[in-house]
Amino acid sequence: MYKVLIVDDEPEIRLGLRLKVDWEELGLRIAGEAANGTEALEQLEREVFDVVITDMNMPVMDGLSFLDNCRKLYPEIRLIILTGYEDFNYAHAAVRHQARHYLLKPVARDELTEALLKVRQELDKEQESYRQSADMKWRLTQYYQEMKEHFLRHLIRGEAGREDTLVERARLFQLEEWGERTVRFMTAGLQALGQQPVRQEDTQPGQQTHQRTDQKTDRQTRQPEQFSLAFELICRELAEGFAGSLQAIRDEHYYGLMHVVLLDEEAESVEFEQKLRDIVSGHLGFKPSIGIGNAVKGFQQWREGCMSSLVAWNMAEAQIRQGERATAEPFLLPKETADLIRRLLERGEMEQLVKMLERELKEALSVSRIRFVKAIFQLNLILEAQAHEAHVPIIGGEQLWVRPEMALNFSTAEKACHYLMKLAAAIHDKLQGAEEDADYSVMEASRQYIEENYMYDLNLTMLSEKFNYNSSYFSELFKAKSGKTFIQYLTDVRMAHAIRLLRETGLSLWDISELTGFSNASYFSSKFKRIYGMNPSEFRQRHPEKSDNEFPKK
Repeated sequence: MYKVLIVDDEPEIRLGLRLKVDWEELGLRIAGEAANGTEALEQLEREVFDVVITDMNMPVMDGLSFLDNCRKLYPEIRLIILTGYEDFNYAHAAVRHQARHYLLKPVARDELTEALLKVRQELDKEQESYRQSADMKWRLTQYYQEMKEHFLRHLIRGEAGREDTLVERARLFQLEEWGERTVRFMTAGLQALGQQPVRQEDTQPGQQTHQRTDQKTDRQTRQPEQFSLAFELICRELAEGFAGSLQAIRDEHYYGLMHVVLLDEEAESVEFEQKLRDIVSGHLGFKPSIGIGNAVKGFQQWREGCMSSLVAWNMAEAQIRQGERATAEPFLLPKETADLIRRLLERGEMEQLVKMLERELKEALSVSRIRFVKAIFQLNLILEAQAHEAHVPIIGGEQLWVRPEMALNFSTAEKACHYLMKLAAAIHDKLQGAEEDADYSVMEASRQYIEENYMYDLNLTMLSEKFNYNSSYFSELFKAKSGKTFIQYLTDVRMAHAIRLLRETGLSLWDISELTGFSNASYFSSKFKRIYGMNPSEFRQRHPEKSDNEFPKK
């Protein structure tokens, strides 16, 4: 609703204007009245109005003086002039002060309605232009890119929340169309330790022999992980400029790995893969290892799509090291397998876990050697995801992502199961640790989870269930460890991010409240005012500068 101020010294005229048209149907609301120009200016100073309907012949401050002040102080306001005098000077003043319409009293209902409709259309157009400009500035900010990638990570981990929330957030990041498209994930990383650098034959012709030798020696002394940042930037830049790509997403669990969402068109994926290989080889001197997953459709399937590409990458990496040809045989363990592993670890039922792993591996081996290896990779990925959640460090050179060729060397299901159970045992020991250490770890994990998911619908019961705690005990524990209640802590985190958005973007309060997890803009504004003593709009006007501490003061 656009806000209207009526200025006329005759109360019956003001009442007549109220009754003459259906303001709500026109998208307008009479938010104030004034008897003269002086009163009107006082109201304009206190409150923002979009439209002013003013008489010209008024006491104290007449219409001409009022228009002159409006033009100087509030040039964005739409002005509609009413007068009972057919005087050229008034018409001239109306034009000079950029009034949108000049109407003679008594104003006909149709004329007033037509004038108001035109004004509303102008305001709509201006608002749309402003919104598009603000959206463009917002999409160019680093914060927007971080939040978009955060959302995409949640999608590929299967943690994006309810369907309605998922759709709304996808729309916020202009991703809704991708939820209807069939896509494939491409996982890429620099070849791991021990790989040969680019061959001498790949160097440009005409180079002197000693230069090529020096280059080869230099490349052999470098390690791929030293170039992970450069590799990430190359992937992002290539994905950003590629028509059939969404964007590159850095994998949180696997250092130096990037995922790219591509349209399921063979020509698109082949072109992107070749460009990536050429650029990385030419600029970094290493060949990337690349895996392409199964085709999936719908956001709910993105987790499986990304998992299949990660498995394909592991397979490609392992087979490249042994000089074998990669295979594209599709195979993916069901989601129920990951859920079962999680439950068995939480309950400490390690014997059952061994039986389940052996059963899965034997079944895969009975089908084919390739399926067996893929099952090893997938089970390892499931366990490593659990290790990440339990804050179990994964170190050493015996990891599959460091030495993926190990999976090809397991000759029996028992040997592969023995390897996987080493990681499972570490997770079990962490989960079954001393109570004090467990409480501390859970609080750290809780705070990290809140920081990563503050924009979603969070509550104490959900969080306590996630970490297998009684909700009452968890509530007391959280307050004891953090010095704040769960609600206070969550609100502080959300407000810190809201302040950042208020300062760095032109987003509306509706968008900010949605991005920071508040139920609606009204609740966000009232909560903000209780904490900071002013509403968000006032804060935005008074505090455009950055602050080192964005958390609210108590």
